[in-house]
Amino acid sequence: MRKSLAFFLTMCLMLLVFSGSGSATTFLNFGTGSPGGTYYPLGGAMADLWTKLIDDIDVTAESTAASVENCRLTGSNEVQLGMAMGDVAFKAYHGLVQFEGDKQPILALFSMYPAPQHFISIDPDIKSVRDLKGKKVSVDAPGSGCETLARLIIEAAGLSYDDMQVSYYSQPEAAQAIKDKNIDALFYNFSYPGAAVQEITAVRDVFFVPIDEDIIEKLTAEYGYYIAGVIPAGTYKGQDVDVPTIQVGNDVVINVNVDEETAYLLTKTLFENAEELYNVHPSAKLLKPENGVKTAIPLHPGSAKYFEEVGLGEFVRK
Repeated sequence: MRKSLAFFLTMCLMLLVFSGSGSATTFLNFGTGSPGGTYYPLGGAMADLWTKLIDDIDVTAESTAASVENCRLTGSNEVQLGMAMGDVAFKAYHGLVQFEGDKQPILALFSMYPAPQHFISIDPDIKSVRDLKGKKVSVDAPGSGCETLARLIIEAAGLSYDDMQVSYYSQPEAAQAIKDKNIDALFYNFSYPGAAVQEITAVRDVFFVPIDEDIIEKLTAEYGYYIAGVIPAGTYKGQDVDVPTIQVGNDVVINVNVDEETAYLLTKTLFENAEELYNVHPSAKLLKPENGVKTAIPLHPGSAKYFEEVGLGEFVRK
């Protein structure tokens, strides 16, 4: 009798164990950035959100060297997800520049937030990029994403650096220079609201100069990772109207072998619960489906399914 009871209890325990393991947990590693930047805290919070809200998915955020490394790590499946600037993701996907001959097997899960090019002046005569001739302008550090885009914008306007006095100030240096009236204009590239711009507008009236429509059309057509954008009215002190500009997105890339259902759940859960991330970083408030669909490379079928469900199918990059 005792043996029969023991056997019965053992079988019950085994049934409980196996009934509780009907579906295996999917473990995902998520490449973010280094402490001090936007990627690291935002990526950590996103990983926690996914793990908390999606059954049988466990996401672990990892500190990395950001965009380039994340594309390589995601392509090799050392991580399954990674944060990357849109232009870097584009080059990794197509095997260009630092990825020459080494196309990465990645797709976009979604775009997190855009980083618009800010074109700011204290000279009322600068109403267009074409008015920079003979002016003093800061374009950011040489080779930076901002400087690269500033150069393209200036060249698309039919000008060159030789037509103006160019400075390669860092963001804090440029802010100080324009406050001191040592430059007439500057370019910044970051998500809004940018602290450097807020610092400037706190002490000086500035003009938020729109990028010319023909320049936006030319560069977005020529470079797949640049997209048209707007800095909304009221973003900064003294900015009363929308400012048309050109921007580069910051995407979450995903290994092509991640299954469709997982990609769908990650995307749906993130955008339906984005408000839980608002206190992590100001850029989290830009985590909206209408921004998320604007990726530099084709979307994963799982995330494309979500965007189609919310009425954004016409914007899905395939």
